[in-house]
Amino acid sequence: MSEYDYADLGLVAGLEIHQQLDTATKLFCECPTELREPEASVRRFARYLHPTKSELGEIDEAALEESRVDREFEYLAYDTTCMVEEDDEPPHRIDGEALDVAMEIAQLLDMEVVDQGHVMRKIVVDGSNTSGFQRSMLVANDGVIETSDGPVGVEDLLLEEESCQRIAETDGGVRYSLDRLGIPLVEIGTKPDIRSPEQAREAAERIGMLLRSTGKVKRGLGTIRQDLNVSIAEGARVEMKGVQSLDDIDDLVRNEVGRQVALLEIRDELRERDASVGDPRDVTDVFEDTDSGVIAGALSDGGAVMAVPLYGFDGLVGREIQPDRRLGTELSDHAKRHGAGGIFHTDELPAYGVTGAEVEALSEAVGAGDRDAVAIVAADRSVAEQSIEAVAARAEDTIAGVPEETRGANEDGTTRYLRPLPGAARMYPETDVPPVEPDPTRVETPELLTEKVERYQSEFGLGEGLAEQVAFGQRWQLFEDAVGMGVDATLAARTVESTVTELRRDDVPVENLRDEHFRGTFELLADGELAKEGVPELLTALAEAPDLSPAEAADREGLGSAAEDEVREAVAEVVERNAEQVETEGMGAFSALMGECMGALRGKADGDVVSDVLREEIQKRAG
Repeated sequence: MSEYDYADLGLVAGLEIHQQLDTATKLFCECPTELREPEASVRRFARYLHPTKSELGEIDEAALEESRVDREFEYLAYDTTCMVEEDDEPPHRIDGEALDVAMEIAQLLDMEVVDQGHVMRKIVVDGSNTSGFQRSMLVANDGVIETSDGPVGVEDLLLEEESCQRIAETDGGVRYSLDRLGIPLVEIGTKPDIRSPEQAREAAERIGMLLRSTGKVKRGLGTIRQDLNVSIAEGARVEMKGVQSLDDIDDLVRNEVGRQVALLEIRDELRERDASVGDPRDVTDVFEDTDSGVIAGALSDGGAVMAVPLYGFDGLVGREIQPDRRLGTELSDHAKRHGAGGIFHTDELPAYGVTGAEVEALSEAVGAGDRDAVAIVAADRSVAEQSIEAVAARAEDTIAGVPEETRGANEDGTTRYLRPLPGAARMYPETDVPPVEPDPTRVETPELLTEKVERYQSEFGLGEGLAEQVAFGQRWQLFEDAVGMGVDATLAARTVESTVTELRRDDVPVENLRDEHFRGTFELLADGELAKEGVPELLTALAEAPDLSPAEAADREGLGSAAEDEVREAVAEVVERNAEQVETEGMGAFSALMGECMGALRGKADGDVVSDVLREEIQKRAG
């Protein structure tokens, strides 16, 4: 897709960053925040959820549409699951550790912390919370971050409970896991100050760096999610949910701009044609003897074929509006939302077993001419009726222009329809949790990761690349602990970064290594009980037997630091075995014998010590 003049189009974008916090317990109960395997669940239970009215008696449009699909929500419970998570007991007071981390983040974003925090309920009836709502509290507002294209305001920072983890689709609905539900989560919303795809990505990177600077956020896939709000001058605000990777942000913004431009072009053409949308009708009779497997399958199960005439839409339903996605795909997304497998439309027919004669009969049945299109849905009758109504409504929106809506991010940088944008009726007060009065003086502003890089270079003498690896990695605290014990800074840095990476490439299960394994290894190094050459072998042993302590693993592997007599004896044996080579080559034999000596000592001696002793032994022989 070609690049646009974003200023001319009036691009306006904003970010919502959702980041899990790495706290000991969940936000409203004392359960742990560790994820579990579904196989570890000990029981299951099911719920049906329905939307409720706000304080003003209104029902949120997004929640209402969600509720039209009748689904059973099944939940996996674990031996750590409590009654709060099951919504069988009121939430406890908000977690103090999570609130402190949120205030640290507020300071990094130059935000004002609120005087009093009130927990609100946000209606969510997609099954992702057992209660039918998500609890959320405003912590701070009115901040700013800097980008190369200018400042981006930060509207608000909220402290929320994470939703359930979606495990699978079931015959009756969706299966969720309760292990993730309730993990503390911060939501950071920027102001609509972003004016280009590149600035959107840079702003997200900046916020991500600030979050990691606390050292108190979870890392890994799914622990941070970015939502994008995008609009152009004649378009509409569209929220894109579930952006997992920073690499996708600029593509998503570009593709959304392209989608809105294409929809506006289609709008203009439809208006020139005086287009309209007819009433949905039953066209089952047209397909009684069809060879289309999809349609025949629906009819054999007692279903129906519903159609909607799209007057003036000929050739436009099949027009591409995103890479490999067409206006017909948009209509299909709305049909799928109500349980249909999708739609067929006359811009792509005859095909899929539908004949030319059936297309003619279909057009005649709904009164469609050469300039018109027809969309059909084949499914269970109630599903087909709801789905075709949704298709008709989306076609009406096409004549109006670009609809406001919430869309889901696809892996290829495109998006799909999810639901309408939520409104104010979605929120109402939580009466079970008392207000809190955040005290920002309780916390200190964390050191930025960029500042940490500079400090590691100046204070510890690390090279820029290694300093950046450690500072932006997950083990910088272990590095600082090691240096505090007296371990050489470069050795400590390489151990927590390069050595672990190399072991992973050798298929060592480094995911089994815990902080105490590294600290114990560094203690052995600092006490002279382990040579630096023995570190990879010790970490390998610990990864393969994580229940051992570093001292136990070192003893089992024979990795204790060798005394000078032991080193000299081992080196002398190597030189003796290679006496002829030493007499012939002298110091030229050094490199080959050095490797043999280190192998003989199996990482029990420092390389510099071995090198000195080997030189002495060779000189004795050569002399």
